[in-house]
Amino acid sequence: MTDTDSRLAALIAKDDIRDLAMRYMRGQDRLDHALQLGTFWPDSTTDYGIFAGSGPDFVDFAQGLLTEHLANQHIIGQHHIQFDEADPNRAFGEVYYYAFHRILDDGVATDLIISGRYLDRYERRDTPTGPEWRFAHRSEFVDWARKDIAADGILSTDLAPCLLGRHDTQDRSYDCDWLKNA
Repeated sequence: MTDTDSRLAALIAKDDIRDLAMRYMRGQDRLDHALQLGTFWPDSTTDYGIFAGSGPDFVDFAQGLLTEHLANQHIIGQHHIQFDEADPNRAFGEVYYYAFHRILDDGVATDLIISGRYLDRYERRDTPTGPEWRFAHRSEFVDWARKDIAADGILSTDLAPCLLGRHDTQDRSYDCDWLKNA
């Protein structure tokens, strides 16, 4: 394999891993259990501090917790990916995130914002549809957080005509037929 071939293979793998991180976040924000579940290998492990266990069990936990929220938005920042020199089917990553959660705190709409990083181990394994990268381990580290009473009354006044997103799979991002004809 030439150096160019090797670099091209690494770029493709990094793109696949970044897509994995995006699918994980979309699964959380749209409460898409199947999408998020598909990002973990069945024998994967997790440690989020508030939850430690298998990847599939974490998905059940997270989906149940986030269902109680009014809205969520996770934004991914820089993503460092390092390949294991001893095993081309394993890589390690650090992904920065910014997570916005609209919750009810004693009946009051409240914004919970958490910012931190995921430390991951990715593994590429064979599947019926071909080789695929998924999480073999994921840990979440919180760097800072804040909680404030929601202050977006502007959505019902100045921004009332805006199109609003949804916190489930009825969000327009799932409706390609609508977008095709928009």
